[in-house]
Amino acid sequence: MPSYKAGRMAEDIRRIVFGKMRELKDPRIGGGEQLTLTRCEVSNDGSYCKIYVSGFGGEKQTADAVKGLTSATGIFKREISNVLGLRKCPDIKFIADLSGESSQKIFDKLKTIGRELEEKDAREAGAEEQASDEKRS
Repeated sequence: MPSYKAGRMAEDIRRIVFGKMRELKDPRIGGGEQLTLTRCEVSNDGSYCKIYVSGFGGEKQTADAVKGLTSATGIFKREISNVLGLRKCPDIKFIADLSGESSQKIFDKLKTIGRELEEKDAREAGAEEQASDEKRS
């Protein structure tokens, strides 16, 4: 029978950290206004937790935010223990998640390729029309 405890705990930890993140005064975090916790993974035994952080300001802002959040790990662990009633809180590790930026780059490249293909098709259609007009004449 599968256990859903790790998944439930991960979602609870994500919710608690996100709420507490807005209360922090660290300038690297900036009140958490431009940060998103994209994913939270808890090990099956509940001893480790990875939290993936994404920022709208780019790689540098995300890296700075990860440093700020790492320095506030004790605050988060205390809050998690109090809210969830855990005897032993998992070790928290914050990781910069840059998947949003890489997916945006891929999307931009695909748009460029799509425009180039449309232009090529339009040129070929124009050449075909011109050839058929010449045959009619």
